[in-house]
Amino acid sequence: MRKYVTYSSLVGINLLYACVTIFTKYASQHEFISTAYCLGLAGAIGVMGAYAIGWQQILKHIEISTAYMFKGTSLIFVMLLAWMLFGEQITLNNILGAGVIITGIALYAKE
Repeated sequence: MRKYVTYSSLVGINLLYACVTIFTKYASQHEFISTAYCLGLAGAIGVMGAYAIGWQQILKHIEISTAYMFKGTSLIFVMLLAWMLFGEQITLNNILGAGVIITGIALYAKE
């Protein structure tokens, strides 16, 4: 059971990491040093701080090589969030890449 909690935490922390990209994308769509731009950057910095603390706590319970394998999930989250929030396209190559990431994690977690 503990293994599944740790793996779930890894996926969750990588979702949080993906949000950094979303905040910076939001900031990039506004005029430099405008209120919206600053809010986007402040959001990115805040989320990155929370991510750093969470990542360190997870590393107490799992090998770093295993933890880094789950970093690929953040790419999937960025792709999905960009599609939902900014209307960006998801291509066949994106879907195939996400499938490879998910397959690799599933094969490792099966051990």
